[in-house]
Amino acid sequence: MTTDAKVVFTPSGRRGRFPIGTPVLEAARSLGVDIDSVCGGRAICGRCQVLCAEGDFPKHEIVSEAGHLSSFTKTEERWERVKKKSLDGRRLGCQARIEGDVVIDVPPDSQVHRQVIRKGADLLDIELNPLVHLYYVEVQEPDMHSPTGDLQRLKAALEYEWRLENLHCEFSVIPKLQRILREGDWKVTVAVADGGNIIAVWPGFKEQVLGLAVDVGSTTVAAHLCNLMTGDVLASNGLMNPQIRFGEDLMSRVSYVMMNPGGDVEMTKVIRQAISELVSACTEEIGAAPEDVLAVTLVANPVMHHLLLGIDPIELGGAPFALATDEATRCRGVELDLNTHANAQVYLLPCIAGHVGADTAGVVLAERPDTMEELTLLVDVGTNAEIVLGNRHRMLACSSPTGPAFEGAQISGGQRAAPGAIERVRIDRDTLEPRFSVIGNDTWSDNPDFVTADTGVTGICGSGIIEVIAEMFLAGIIDTDGVINGALSERSERVIADGRTFSYVLHDGDVSIIITQNDVRQIQLAKAALYAGVRLLMDRLEVDTVDRIRLAGAFGSHIDVKYAMVLGLIPDCDLKNVSSAGNAAGSGARIALLNKNAREDIQTLVNQVEKVETAVEQKFQDHFVEAMGIPHKTATFPRLSEEITLPAPSSANSVSDSNGRRSRRRRRRS
Repeated sequence: MTTDAKVVFTPSGRRGRFPIGTPVLEAARSLGVDIDSVCGGRAICGRCQVLCAEGDFPKHEIVSEAGHLSSFTKTEERWERVKKKSLDGRRLGCQARIEGDVVIDVPPDSQVHRQVIRKGADLLDIELNPLVHLYYVEVQEPDMHSPTGDLQRLKAALEYEWRLENLHCEFSVIPKLQRILREGDWKVTVAVADGGNIIAVWPGFKEQVLGLAVDVGSTTVAAHLCNLMTGDVLASNGLMNPQIRFGEDLMSRVSYVMMNPGGDVEMTKVIRQAISELVSACTEEIGAAPEDVLAVTLVANPVMHHLLLGIDPIELGGAPFALATDEATRCRGVELDLNTHANAQVYLLPCIAGHVGADTAGVVLAERPDTMEELTLLVDVGTNAEIVLGNRHRMLACSSPTGPAFEGAQISGGQRAAPGAIERVRIDRDTLEPRFSVIGNDTWSDNPDFVTADTGVTGICGSGIIEVIAEMFLAGIIDTDGVINGALSERSERVIADGRTFSYVLHDGDVSIIITQNDVRQIQLAKAALYAGVRLLMDRLEVDTVDRIRLAGAFGSHIDVKYAMVLGLIPDCDLKNVSSAGNAAGSGARIALLNKNAREDIQTLVNQVEKVETAVEQKFQDHFVEAMGIPHKTATFPRLSEEITLPAPSSANSVSDSNGRRSRRRRRRS
């Protein structure tokens, strides 16, 4: 009989010879095979499941059989009873012992660094390597012959069982340690951050550790609660940013602080409370406690970044728009007054520039344009449009002051995207009659006075504003100058006189939605600012086109890219290469939560990005004026859609805002 056996682990391909009777888990660890285990081989967690591959493997020079592992044990049977799960042909690596040559497959769900797919257009992979890990240990009880302290014996157990060295313990853990050790009968689960910092201890075996990824937007705050051991998103929640009451856009909040000393303290308090509310909501949804959250990652624009950290944002209100810090920030949950575990490891991604924040860094981390040859444009559309353009050779970033029009503010019938808001619009080219859909009601309204649509309409949100103005342009209701054609009032009752200008009646009911000349102008100003920022970066790279466009943010996720192209929000690009990136900033936060190595990556990328300040660039103003026209001065309309037909150009079109006003005055006088 042989005294040892050959073992090959797949998919890693690592192999070695081991004495007969060696546990599979022990063999895997000695070879550095990526296999999970929290309980230290006590058959409690069940994470070390493996599968014995059967057959002849000439490549490995092995004939592998299930009989080359020890028989199914009573411990494994007990695990199935307790967990009420079947191993279904698998074995627990800590229980199965090697008795002959075998090929052992480690399934994806048994790997520590298994891949988690982030659902989205590009299906990014997230490698699991969280900052916080759980370790189950049995601590030697004290006796008269071993006078060492409980903490020292806990460290010794972690070093012996898990090879953890140079351990440090957070002070807040120490006063509770003796009670926890005795309550757990000297068996405890320890949370260790970054390989050496003990941040929490629980009696007995604790199976999961939670983390929260948070996108702190100026309008909304969104959070995803994740299991750090599996990468699964267990719950998601969002709420309106309570700072809105201090100002709808970022600069108005900075102005509030300037005019109200101490206003920043109040705004800091409410945003931290909002995040704590999300912690409570997410953990309650899965039956956990807020104290179970041991890691938090956040992304935010520069103003929100500063207010969250308790930094006065006044310096961001004027040139040179100096950040207090552009580096990643690390602290504990208690230092931000969050209701997580007091020692929760908080990580706020780095900012790129004075108006290009950690949220844009999150978009870059999620999209990784630095790995591509294609010239990629990333646009996070909000009250401030944050823009990144580049590829693996070079990346540039800037910010454009689009204002809140895209979110329904400063629009006569505008509102946030909520039930009752018109979000999709089509206008008949001949009759000028509209059809629309309303959030909360998925059907199109062929008759605007249809009772369900009439009683449900409360306003129009950003995506609806974009579509109605684009449709008005395509139907000839407005010209390339953005002027509503009053002559059409003789053809349709939808076009009505409104003082010295004209308006378009989208919906006439309990709540009338009328698109005014000022509404059109507000969208022109917003889209011109966005387009001008993009053109400025294109000038720096000396390019006239981009290969790929990704629209991020809540607004970017819901607009139809055809209409974005019609209005000239974005530069000309083949529409098949224009898509939504969803909440890419939040995805970046989630990547940084689940893989600590990504934190080094994003800091390196941020340092490589070239910052362009639009406020001091004369060409920004030039591009802004040219972009006021619809769509913009250099538009070529590449294959938009079969359903879109362009109106004949106006004989009095002008690309400049000032010229446009002069031409309108001439028409009015005549």
